[in-house]
Amino acid sequence: MEEVELCFPQLNTSCWKTKRPLSVSVLIYIVLSFISLLTVTLNLLVIISISHFKQLHTPTNLLLLSLGVSDFFVGLLWLFQIILIDGCWLLGDIMCIFYSAFDTIVTSTSIGIMVLISVDRYVAICDPLRYSIKVTPKIVGICVSLCWICSFFLVCVLMRDNLKQPGRYHSCVGECVLVFQFIDNIIGLTISFIAPVTVVIVLYMRVFVVAVSQARAMRSHIANTTLQHSVKAKKSEIKAARSLGVVILVFLLCICPLFSVALTGQDTLLNASSAVFIICLFYFNSCLNPMIYAFFYPWFRKSLRLIITLQILKPGSSETNVL
Repeated sequence: MEEVELCFPQLNTSCWKTKRPLSVSVLIYIVLSFISLLTVTLNLLVIISISHFKQLHTPTNLLLLSLGVSDFFVGLLWLFQIILIDGCWLLGDIMCIFYSAFDTIVTSTSIGIMVLISVDRYVAICDPLRYSIKVTPKIVGICVSLCWICSFFLVCVLMRDNLKQPGRYHSCVGECVLVFQFIDNIIGLTISFIAPVTVVIVLYMRVFVVAVSQARAMRSHIANTTLQHSVKAKKSEIKAARSLGVVILVFLLCICPLFSVALTGQDTLLNASSAVFIICLFYFNSCLNPMIYAFFYPWFRKSLRLIITLQILKPGSSETNVL
């Protein structure tokens, strides 16, 4: 049993919060603050890199830029989770509903862009001849805009009762909770979890199969040439499998616990610490995204060096060759 105390000792209607030793609380705050800073910094570097260097203005990189923007905001949302780590909300009912709405918009958009990235990779690998026709910067911009707009309208629909009267479902002072109708929960879970995860898994499995088939065909074609080429083809097959496996695994590991708890209706059985841990794990995907999608690209490492050394401040630096 966790030891608890009142959020506001002077109020009889105050909520209870988990009481921890000062050293443990300080350690938790430092770790979460570091993750928040790291998430914001990494995604800001992605945003600056792709925005500044003209060579990087490709459809795929524009999707990474959009993902970096949404994940940048998720990094800022970490600060609110630091406030909630003990189970007390100290910023009032209006800020509670604003935080919840903005959180849903940003995270839904981030998941939506993940789906767009999977579609982009699917077209690039499975239909490469028509990729430049099907996927253009204009189409990417429209799709990303639709992600933000749809996320906004999703929030307006799902939170309509909470938006009309913030705090109407709070049972005590210092609580930040939202209550949804059953049908709203089904709609939210389907749009924000079941459908995106299904699309990502199906598309990436298809991409994986095609990539492996292409690698095997290449290996078979050059089998009579040199052993070195065969080894390179084998390495390409393993690299494709590993990269796609990391993308799928990290994405699912970070988002599945939160939505699985909501899907099974076990969220009311979690204490404050467990609930915050699951939410933080969900947010942590935004810290890993720039590592997975950007740090594995050589152009990002070169862009990073130019940013750190302030070379991007020189005239004409946007024309620098970073590929």
